[in-house]
This record gives sequence, C-alpha cells and structure tokens, in this order.
Amino acid sequence: MARLPIYNGKSAILLQVDSAFIFTMVEELREGKGMNMATAQKLPTSVNGVAVDRLFSTIDAVKATPCIAKFKFRIRNQWETGSRNRSSVSTFTGANQELSHPKPFSLEADEPAILLGMDMAANPVEYLLHALASCLTTSMVYHASARGIHIEQVESFFEGDLDLHGFLDLKPSVRKGYQGIRALFKISANVPDDQLREIVQLGTGHSPVFDSLTNGVPVSITAERL
Repeated sequence: MARLPIYNGKSAILLQVDSAFIFTMVEELREGKGMNMATAQKLPTSVNGVAVDRLFSTIDAVKATPCIAKFKFRIRNQWETGSRNRSSVSTFTGANQELSHPKPFSLEADEPAILLGMDMAANPVEYLLHALASCLTTSMVYHASARGIHIEQVESFFEGDLDLHGFLDLKPSVRKGYQGIRALFKISANVPDDQLREIVQLGTGHSPVFDSLTNGVPVSITAERL
C-alpha cells in the first residue's frame, strides 16, 4: 500500500477562532517563487465518513508545528456502591489549549452477578476490550481512508482470558490481568482478499490503545484524603 500522500502538495496550519476550526492553507508556488497564503474554510472530502482533507490538513499542521501534537485525556471516576462506579469525561488538552466535549460523557461500570455485582453495566475488562476494538477500528479506517480505500463494513470479535486465581491472591504466579486476547476482524472493502490483512495492519500499526497494551505504559498512582 502507498504511503500517506501529501494533500495536493499543500501544507496547512490549524487554528481555532471562536471555537470554529479554520484551516489556513499555505500553497507553495511553483518554480521557487515563494509562498502565497490564503485563508479559507475547507469543505471536507469524505471517505468512509472521514473528512480526508481535514486529516491531511492536520498532518501538515503537526509537521509545521510539532508541539500541537501533544494531547492529554482525562476522566473523573466516582465509586457508587459495591462494584458499581461511574466515570465522567468532559475536558482534554490538545493543540496547546484546553478543550471540552460539547456535553460530558458518562461511563458506568459494574460486574456480573457471578462476580458479586448487579450486572448494570459492562465491567472494566470488557471496557478494555471495547477500547481496544474501537481504537483498532478507528485507526484502520482513518489510515485506509487516507489511502483512498473504501470500506463498506467492519465487524470485529474480541475475547480475553482471565484467571481469578490472580485477582483473589490464591496463586501469586497467575497474573491478575488478561493472559491473552484474541481478535477477529471481518471486513468488506474494495480490495482483493489477500489485502484484507494489510488493512487490519493499518490498525495494529497505528492504534494508541494497541500500542499501550502490547508495549506497556508507565502508570503512577498517588492517594490523598477526600
């Protein structure tokens, strides 16, 4: 598969004005005559529901100003009772500014009855599978779209193995987390069958969640009185 193409030989700087993203397109003039700068709101060309023009503009913006690539995501979690707790998602940091979702998201977690919960929501390790599945899928679709690959449908099935001996401290040799995760992707796309694996590899090669799980990430924990 081809590398990510440059958007028509143009670069872009991403600005935020009155909460509306404006793309300042910087077009290189031919024959070494310098640069001509024009400001315009880009009408995105969509592939697989992805605004590809904006994707390329973001790539160019990060190339031009590397510091805007830094993001911090956060949640606030509150215990309710038993195995039930709730996380709220409202703000994050990115592109050198504090940003917020139009409305906060609420993520509830519980455990099934067999694990002493009330089964009112997915449990944390099921959320982990969801995070992995959705991140792999989004990464795959974004990078396929940038390559002009049209995807008609994607389904995936994830399964992970846990052994309670670790969680219950019955066998120190048994890890407390997943011992293994298996994933199956079913894809309908305008490519030969032998290229389906390459499409999936666009996900595994770019997914932040896949990278975090397979390569590990430092986690620091502190505590203070409420």
